[in-house]
Amino acid sequence: MLKLRQLACCAFATGTLILTGCQQITKPQPPATSGVPTAENEFQLQGKIGVRTPQQSGSAFFTWAQQQEQFDIELTGILGVGKTQISGQPGQVTLNSAKTGLIKAATPEELLQRATGWQAPITHLVDWVQGRPATMKAQLQKDASQRISQIIEDGWTVDLSYAEQSRLPNRLILKQPLESGGENRITMVIQNR
Repeated sequence: MLKLRQLACCAFATGTLILTGCQQITKPQPPATSGVPTAENEFQLQGKIGVRTPQQSGSAFFTWAQQQEQFDIELTGILGVGKTQISGQPGQVTLNSAKTGLIKAATPEELLQRATGWQAPITHLVDWVQGRPATMKAQLQKDASQRISQIIEDGWTVDLSYAEQSRLPNRLILKQPLESGGENRITMVIQNR
């Protein structure tokens, strides 16, 4: 169970640490416009993340504040059990929880590797939660409203879902096929922006 919580926390943390911004978490404000961010890479998200691997699965609630290249992510377990704080800025990313203690790394990917043994392009999450690819090499599919509905990038397939006419996704499913035939899967539901 400890390994699972570490995996869930680290998967999200590293994913959100995507060279994002570190800002004090404040009560999120309702979207002022049609859900389009006022500035690129500046946002606050709240929701739930679930991680499933062939070995284990788990979920956590998250609050993610991003301001350009600095970020602050707070993860809490179901019913408020456990709390993990992930913060980062270029060149320094930290994860701190009662279960793991303080873990430091230069990049979100390195932090994820140290905490869980996983390798994933977590810096891409900043773009993916905004409904866009992270690189020019991404393969894209669009829905009838011309919103990106799938991104295939760096070994991951990301399926994006939208609420009604929103231009930003409210659900992302990230899948990484494994050589064993299984997959790593991260489901991210964004409840507030």
